[in-house]
Amino acid sequence: MSDELPIADYDALPIGGIESRVRSLEPAGVEQVLTYEREHGNRPQVVLMLEHRLEALRAGEAEVSEGDPAVQAPEIAPGTPGGSKVSPVTEGPPQNPPSQGVPTNPAQPRQ
Repeated sequence: MSDELPIADYDALPIGGIESRVRSLEPAGVEQVLTYEREHGNRPQVVLMLEHRLEALRAGEAEVSEGDPAVQAPEIAPGTPGGSKVSPVTEGPPQNPPSQGVPTNPAQPRQ
């Protein structure tokens, strides 16, 4: 069914790419993409964006524009650091192992 959508390679597009490409669709096309999204990915931010676009088109508050089919907006802004921020500087204090079964543990109660 994704081959029948008015947006090429829909399933591979990031949200920014979908947002740009949906501007070129008539209400029927937006409705088709919205139905597909609800049945497949059902991503809340995409569903909400498509619903708002459809409402704006039907109310005459938005017009069909060319959009940019080449837009492949990244999900994360370039230059945004990723990965873990854990390092020796940020790790927590050392902890004693649990007292049960470790006879050399100083925190283990003695009789």
